Amino acid sequence: MTAADRPAESIEIPAVKGDVALDVGGRQVRLTNLDKVFFPTIGATKRDLLQYYADVAGALLPHIRDRAMVMKRYPNGADGAFFFMKRAPSPRPPWIPTCAIEHASGSVIDFPIVNDLATLLWTINLGCIDLNQWYARCDDVDRPDYLHFDLDPVGDDVSFASVRQAAIVVNETLVALGMSTCVKTTGSRGLHIYVPIVRGPTQKQVWEVSKTIALDVARRHPQILTAVYKKAKRPAGRVLVDYNQNAWGRTLASVYSVRPRPRATVSMPVTWDEVSAGVTIDDFRIDNAPARLRHLGDLWAPIAADNNRFDLARLA
Repeated sequence: MTAADRPAESIEIPAVKGDVALDVGGRQVRLTNLDKVFFPTIGATKRDLLQYYADVAGALLPHIRDRAMVMKRYPNGADGAFFFMKRAPSPRPPWIPTCAIEHASGSVIDFPIVNDLATLLWTINLGCIDLNQWYARCDDVDRPDYLHFDLDPVGDDVSFASVRQAAIVVNETLVALGMSTCVKTTGSRGLHIYVPIVRGPTQKQVWEVSKTIALDVARRHPQILTAVYKKAKRPAGRVLVDYNQNAWGRTLASVYSVRPRPRATVSMPVTWDEVSAGVTIDDFRIDNAPARLRHLGDLWAPIAADNNRFDLARLA
């Protein structure tokens, strides 16, 4: 993408070696090791990763704003070791907001919140390839505004065509219940189906609803689906309808996240027509995802919209 093609809200990350300090909306953001290769297979650097996030920030930020961010850091790129970090590192810029969340142990963890481009670039510069935000906003971290199903193949011999078929079957069930759905590739091996809901039920209640739906749809389609939680007991050759990702404290890679895969694939919203037509994980990558976003707009917008949210009380 040339500078002329970039969205107005984006900025140009300098193609230089080493470090640079940028003014981003009046905030000084220090970006380091820009020439470090993060994706050896395609030769993409840390600078390329930062530029990608700058280019998609306008669509991405509404979906992660006001939510605690769990940092999954890859200091040596996609092929290197990673570690999870919840607590916002210190020292840090004074303009990084945080979300204090008390855990069952009694400890309170201050997570960073990514509300703007400066904070987004600061987060990616820490080595975060994908973004893993909390399901609920920080003003009430126990009341999410969506539920979701993570569809993953059980075993390496399950094709992505089977995952697409599984997604269509799950979607038919959700639509029959009156729910609006959005679907995206995970950027890894599966598909994510999200349902925007009226905020109110606790995370546990949302988990219970998702569990009930997953067990029911898997029972009705045992040849292609399973909802068995214990990995050792899952039947091979099926697609897992993973409801357990709705549990408190869990996270999934956000929409538009780059994944630590050889070709820097992206978790991309798709239409149900694209699912039926045979969309694949490798269709969306760091090099072509921004252009698709410019052409189609944010297909994930219904997840953040105020209208068309399903009230789980209708299932009572």
